[in-house]
Amino acid sequence: MHVFSTICGAVLVFVVLLDAFETVVLPRRVTRHFRLTALFYRNSWVPWRKMAARIRSTTRRENFLGYFGPLSLLFLLALWALGLIFGFAFVQFGAGAHLQFNNQPVTFSGVLYHSGETFFTLGYGDIVPASTTARALSVIEAGMGFAFLGLVIGYIPTIYSSFSRREIEISLLDARAGSPPTAAEFLARFGNSQGQQILDGIFRQWERWAAEVLESHLSYPPLSFFRSQHSNQSWLGALTAILDTTALIIAGIDGLRSDQARLTFAMARHAVVDLSQLFYPRYDPSAPDRLPKQELEELRKRLTESGVQPRADDYANEKLSYLRAQYEPYAQAVAGILLINLPPWMFPEKKRDNWQAGPWDRAVQARSLAALGARSAVRHRIEDHF
Repeated sequence: MHVFSTICGAVLVFVVLLDAFETVVLPRRVTRHFRLTALFYRNSWVPWRKMAARIRSTTRRENFLGYFGPLSLLFLLALWALGLIFGFAFVQFGAGAHLQFNNQPVTFSGVLYHSGETFFTLGYGDIVPASTTARALSVIEAGMGFAFLGLVIGYIPTIYSSFSRREIEISLLDARAGSPPTAAEFLARFGNSQGQQILDGIFRQWERWAAEVLESHLSYPPLSFFRSQHSNQSWLGALTAILDTTALIIAGIDGLRSDQARLTFAMARHAVVDLSQLFYPRYDPSAPDRLPKQELEELRKRLTESGVQPRADDYANEKLSYLRAQYEPYAQAVAGILLINLPPWMFPEKKRDNWQAGPWDRAVQARSLAALGARSAVRHRIEDHF
């Protein structure tokens, strides 16, 4: 019995330490299916997602989903701590001898209590290791406790630093492609620029952003569950919008070169495909078409009215269809798992950007327009200008 307890404890300690190493230290995706972190997120996200699906309000649902990322991080750290405490308790119970200050026999519950106070370096002294093995294990566990504290101090700020860098570009996309971002709005605002340097500069930024998201989310998988600041923004939605935009340019737009768009598309596609593997998705052949033929014609018509001339021949249609097939199934699969609404290619009507919305806007505008005696047509012309 004692030998079995020692073996179980040693295996538990090894599994927890290996899982923490792979999650925090190892900068690459682990393809092994049995992982403590993967099991934790798989069994905690599913019920959380089901509860969120019952919330009808989009804003409230996003707020509820936004709690999961930070809370899961804290519970994951607590799970690792409990695993080490129980693991060392099993090893201590099987391989060590302990003395209690009132000379009562030390049961497993007493050893578990001793393991907890050793791990957190409390050192009350009411239970004392009496053998060389028990003393050595206590020293090792106390060292693990200090290392775990250092892990928490270093891991959480790193997570939030990566999250902050990710959200900066997503916020910048608000004024560039709308809220939520769409390919039609992006090209309407930048596709008819006098020079291509502005457009290529934006694509270069997003090429680097996609590479950073790929690196950070593979190194720290819990980041994928962190929601953006606004309910109509997300890292997956921004990635999909950039892929939509670059796919349209590669398919052919008169007057626009596709050199930088190809590089950005390649990096963004790499990111969405590799990150989708974190969730073990399944291909869904019945997924809805994000851009039916009728909407594609309407999209081209709207772009033409904005001064952008997309090509509409058979070659352009086949090329766009091929490019969409390279990333849309992966994006749709991840969106279904994370309950993220992918942005459409365009909206039927023009929407306000997030920067244009404010709690006092109506009152302030009504007062200023009344003072100027302005008519509603003037107000609409001003809004269209922005």
